[in-house]
Amino acid sequence: MAKTDDSQQGNAPAWRQRAVSRSLSAARSRAEERVQRLLDAAFGLIDEKGSTEFTIQEVVDRSKQSLRGFYQYFDGKDELLFALLEELIGESIDDLHKAVASESEPLARLRAFTIRLHEWCEPLGVGRKRGAHNRVPFSEFSLQLAVKNPERLAAVMAPISRQLVELLDAAASAGVIQAADTRRASLLIQQTVMYSWLGNRLIENPRMRVSADETWEFCLRGMNG
Repeated sequence: MAKTDDSQQGNAPAWRQRAVSRSLSAARSRAEERVQRLLDAAFGLIDEKGSTEFTIQEVVDRSKQSLRGFYQYFDGKDELLFALLEELIGESIDDLHKAVASESEPLARLRAFTIRLHEWCEPLGVGRKRGAHNRVPFSEFSLQLAVKNPERLAAVMAPISRQLVELLDAAASAGVIQAADTRRASLLIQQTVMYSWLGNRLIENPRMRVSADETWEFCLRGMNG
């Protein structure tokens, strides 16, 4: 009977385990670096164009990688856009946490979250900067991707939804708002806040555009606050 290899038995020598571990770690590090270069290239194109109207070839050329290399990590442009959205959501969550932490009262914390979320979703040209790359609001990313993969989009947006529900629960418990179903209230607030930018783009007079404070007041009255 042929001798079974140690690694197949799950008891490979320590030196072999260390060698394999180093090899895998190095390969993982190289892959992460290449993926980050692709993401940085895509964000750079967005910053220049003010939209996501770039091609995969443009991303490849800017990142100084090959088209074959791109498809090792992404199935296509939609997959890349989801990755970019996740990066923005990660940045926004950190920023939202800081905004909320600056307040102590439940209603003030809920307001801080709503105002800051609106700022992350404002139209281009408002002169406000959030995060490293935000010339295209993440709400615009989500609008594009909702049609293509709504389940995955919901999963990507889940951290924002969870934080908002927690804030609504605290405000409802304190009696400063009336919301029998905080998950439903969270959905309504997100839809109102995140997509007001679309309506603002249709208004030519800047003074007539809906502000973050006006959006908050509207949501608050809806909860009898």
